[in-house]
Amino acid sequence: MTSFSLPLHPLTSYGWDDAWADEFAPYDAEGLLAGRVIRVDRGQCDVVTADGVMRADTAFVTPNDPMRVVCTGDWVAVEPAGNPRYVRSYLPRRTAFVRSTSSKRSEGQILAANVDYAVVAVSLAVELELGRVERFLALAWESGARPVVVLTKADLVPDPATLGYLVEDVEKTAPGVPVLAVSASSGEGLDVLEAVLSGGTTVLLGQSGAGKSTLANALLGEDVMEVQAARDVDGKGRHTTTTRNLLALPGGGVLIDTPGLRGVGLWDAETGVGQVFAEIEELAKHCRFQDCAHVAEPGCAVLAALDSGTLPERRLDSYRKLLRENQRIVAKTDARLRAEIRKDWKRKGAEGRAAMEAKRGRR
Repeated sequence: MTSFSLPLHPLTSYGWDDAWADEFAPYDAEGLLAGRVIRVDRGQCDVVTADGVMRADTAFVTPNDPMRVVCTGDWVAVEPAGNPRYVRSYLPRRTAFVRSTSSKRSEGQILAANVDYAVVAVSLAVELELGRVERFLALAWESGARPVVVLTKADLVPDPATLGYLVEDVEKTAPGVPVLAVSASSGEGLDVLEAVLSGGTTVLLGQSGAGKSTLANALLGEDVMEVQAARDVDGKGRHTTTTRNLLALPGGGVLIDTPGLRGVGLWDAETGVGQVFAEIEELAKHCRFQDCAHVAEPGCAVLAALDSGTLPERRLDSYRKLLRENQRIVAKTDARLRAEIRKDWKRKGAEGRAAMEAKRGRR
């Protein structure tokens, strides 16, 4: 008996599946084309469709809300013809990588959509900034993607023991996250990374000079992304990548390379912060008071771990810093929460003054 298999959809290599087909059905009935945004550029975008790559205008789906603009990784409904042709809508996003902008209005900026893996690239050419790694990981967890930390330029650390210690340091900073040491020039670790990323959409994140474009070229098997040398003085790059580009990987999956991010502001990332500092969140469950601030309260399990040396002070300081930053961002967009935070500050201030007065009275 002869068996037949249905041909794959032309967009399968870009992540198309039955669930996306179901979402797109109403637009298909209107005669619109399904496509995935591979690049956004000044109000227009390149969309890969079953008929090839098309240039389309995003004017119909570009509201004043920067969280709802078309971005790289979106699945869209595009007109089959027209000059210009337009994107009519985008499908509901499964995940979205968002950071806060430098705007005083505290707006969110979507960097990539429908991402399965968020690769945080960290260069071993310079001293590790664990606090920055934690910040990237908080945003990655909050997006709904699965984070992976890639320590690039591993060939610059020839001693295996030293490299092992560096990986271990990052693993302690990234609980539950794979940490891979990779060298794009020697190929070390690339096979493992390719296997991890072959089943979905990956966004590459990191500072300028982290080696993202070199890593992207190694994964793609050709020099697609322009590469520039990092400055010797501080290892920082020069924004080689200026737009977000989505590219199909030869081994399966797709890759979104992003410009180097010098500023990585949190955007309503409380859950992500909690996942980065999972050990502190677990300790907090055993504090005597449910609203323990882990500052001077009796019966605080977090402070007890700090005193015993099982919790590094750097981790707690970083946890507090990111929580405060996230609270400020949320408060700017939520008047009710802002009032609650102000009330809580006053209460804690009064408690602190009372504790100080009691302490003085015992002297």
